[in-house]
Amino acid sequence: MIFDNQYRTFERFLDSYKGDMPLARFFPDFFKKNKQMGSRDRRFLMELVYSFSRLGTAMPEADIRERLMIALFLCKTESSAFLAHFEPELDAMVSLPLSEKIQQVEARYPDFKREEIFPYSAYLSSLIDKEAFLDSHFMQPALFLRAMRGKEAALEDVLNEKNIAFRREGTCFELKNATSVETADYLFEVQDRSSQYTAHYFQPSAGEYWWDCCAASGGKSLMLLDEQPDIRLFVSDVRESILKNLDLRFEQAGIKKYTRRLIDLTGEITSIEPASFDGIILDAPCTGSGTWGRTPEMITLFEEHKIEYFSRLQQQMADNVVQFLKPGKPLVYITCSVFEKENEAIVSFLVNEKGMKLEQMEYIKGYEHHADSMFVARLTR
Repeated sequence: MIFDNQYRTFERFLDSYKGDMPLARFFPDFFKKNKQMGSRDRRFLMELVYSFSRLGTAMPEADIRERLMIALFLCKTESSAFLAHFEPELDAMVSLPLSEKIQQVEARYPDFKREEIFPYSAYLSSLIDKEAFLDSHFMQPALFLRAMRGKEAALEDVLNEKNIAFRREGTCFELKNATSVETADYLFEVQDRSSQYTAHYFQPSAGEYWWDCCAASGGKSLMLLDEQPDIRLFVSDVRESILKNLDLRFEQAGIKKYTRRLIDLTGEITSIEPASFDGIILDAPCTGSGTWGRTPEMITLFEEHKIEYFSRLQQQMADNVVQFLKPGKPLVYITCSVFEKENEAIVSFLVNEKGMKLEQMEYIKGYEHHADSMFVARLTR
């Protein structure tokens, strides 16, 4: 009876979710209207919904229950009483490697097509391992923390005191997803492993003036200052509300010396002081396709025409900001997309049309590390 009730709640959730906002924002609204649900019921519903979303557009004609059971079978690694209640044969094989489970699904359900998990595979860069990328959508990404400069040991102590398991790579700490870490001290930023890795491309020197031109809430700027505290920093974004979040994060980090301004990078940019920079970070707006392992609902909510939209937007932004770069100095171009049109195509534009020199570029393959996948390139003028 309990499993049938849980399934009915799942169906009721799907009926009420219109896809007009991320799941993370919709869940609180649903729970407010269903106050009878305890914390365990809420966690289990979220597990069902996120697992279901990870199936993407595969088996669109199958009924909801069948799709849910297949999704749970592919996502889980240990036996589940819920799955065993509805599909005991699948539950008996749930500990198999993912590749073998996919083979089982393909054999049992002829309508299942692996490529339909992620319907935009044709746009993937040739540098992406397609099968590994697709399979990664059935694995929940980890939680990553970036220890602040000089606070690595203190963060380790806090995690050990709280008996929180972690794996450390330098300043990057990997924890189980949804782990709660509370500390009175400002020891870390929550930041994906791949995002942290982009700092290798900054290479700032003391005394330089850098512009983080799509600063958002300041994550890349904080990394830049950790790399080299003795730089001057100019930050901008098109959204004042986001820059207010940046101000708050900078205040928490004890950062007071910076200049910030509201700038639309798609329009004419005038009267920037200084007139040129020693380095520019362009963390460009994008489809976010490399992060859909965290937000799997986007696989079905995304509209294909937006790939071209973002590609044009990124090219326009890059074109507008390179004029403010000093000769021989770097533009670091970053997206959290895995689509060639948003990445290699923009690099080609900068090289062929703007005369820039490509020093290095790569896809940060988060699907190999339970993280987001990103693209980063360093070019000089």
